[in-house]
Amino acid sequence: MTSLRMRIALLLIVAIITVVGLATLAAVSVIGEPEPEGGLQPVLRQVELLARVASENGERARAAGIDIRDQPAAGQQDAKLTRILGNTLRDRGAAPAAVVTSTPGRVGKTASVQLPDSHWLVVDFPDFSPPRDAWFVLAGWITLIVLGVTVVALYFTSVLTRPLEMLQAAVARIGPDGVLAPLPETGSGELRATARALNHLSARLKAAMEGRMRLVAAAGHDLRTPMTRLRLRAEFLPEEDREKWLNDLDELDRIADSAISLVREEVQSQDLSEPVALDRLLKEIVSELTALKLRARLVSADQACVRAGALNLRRALRNLIVNAATHGKGATVELQTSNGQAIVTISDDGPGIPPELLDKAFEPFFRVDPARRQSVPGAGLGLAIAKEIIDRYGGTITLANRPGGGLVQKIAFNRA
Repeated sequence: MTSLRMRIALLLIVAIITVVGLATLAAVSVIGEPEPEGGLQPVLRQVELLARVASENGERARAAGIDIRDQPAAGQQDAKLTRILGNTLRDRGAAPAAVVTSTPGRVGKTASVQLPDSHWLVVDFPDFSPPRDAWFVLAGWITLIVLGVTVVALYFTSVLTRPLEMLQAAVARIGPDGVLAPLPETGSGELRATARALNHLSARLKAAMEGRMRLVAAAGHDLRTPMTRLRLRAEFLPEEDREKWLNDLDELDRIADSAISLVREEVQSQDLSEPVALDRLLKEIVSELTALKLRARLVSADQACVRAGALNLRRALRNLIVNAATHGKGATVELQTSNGQAIVTISDDGPGIPPELLDKAFEPFFRVDPARRQSVPGAGLGLAIAKEIIDRYGGTITLANRPGGGLVQKIAFNRA
């Protein structure tokens, strides 16, 4: 039982039932068990009077309908009531034999008092013992208490944990930019203070991220001027050194362009209500890359429509397919629909990514080779930009190595 709500509810239920039980025990201990003699005194008085009447004139007693027999009534003797009846008769000056019996299937008991002439007076005797189903009544009473306490505990537990549910919902609404949605500063004092603190935290996070993005964009932009000067100076270098300098400057240029593009993807937003035909988009991208002499093919494409920004989604998928076509020796693209989702699978035949580096593949400027040797151009931001776009439109992307070699990129979107 790991739920805080269930723990609080169980605590309340146990506490209330324990208090009720202790209060009941205390009340029973103070009041005490009622003495049976006190409740039986009127009945015992009547039995005594009937015994006297029957002793003085048996014939008249029989004529009056009093039951007088030669033997006491049959049945199982009730020792406690027999003792009480005998003590009462002796206390009142009479000392006859007396017995109280009960008969199975018969309601009540029977009192038999011996008369002086050895006959027996037989009278009905009320049964003051607890009902036979007393335990069922007690169990029903306890069940009602438990049910009532459970309902009350669950209600108040729900009230107590409602602020936590609000905080959980707020955290679940964190946007792709990592910023919390504004929380309403209403409710109790503690709840308002918590919401206010989270709103301040969200504002500070947003300001910090925007500052970071401006810094990266400014750095990428400021690199343009010195790189242009270096490119001009490289023209005057000897032929054997000029090509190396120009290659390094081209790589710096790509890094700067990719950094600026990454910043734009993180700070810009696009309408999510635009339906995009994913199968048509993949066909266009694969045709474009094939025309550029890249090894890419679309083996299957189910019809699927998703809600996203068409231009940004094209860019993300193009980056992923280009990555497989260049670094993976060819890209194989599939589009399948299942359980309300559109799943794009991009496979290649390259070396893949070491398992310990799969979680770092979406970090900016990531390279599998720590020495940064590269046989194809790239700044290491293609996967980072693609993931930023896919996350923004509610999709997911995962990477996995194929058993026979190569990398599998799987992208899933909810169908529109």
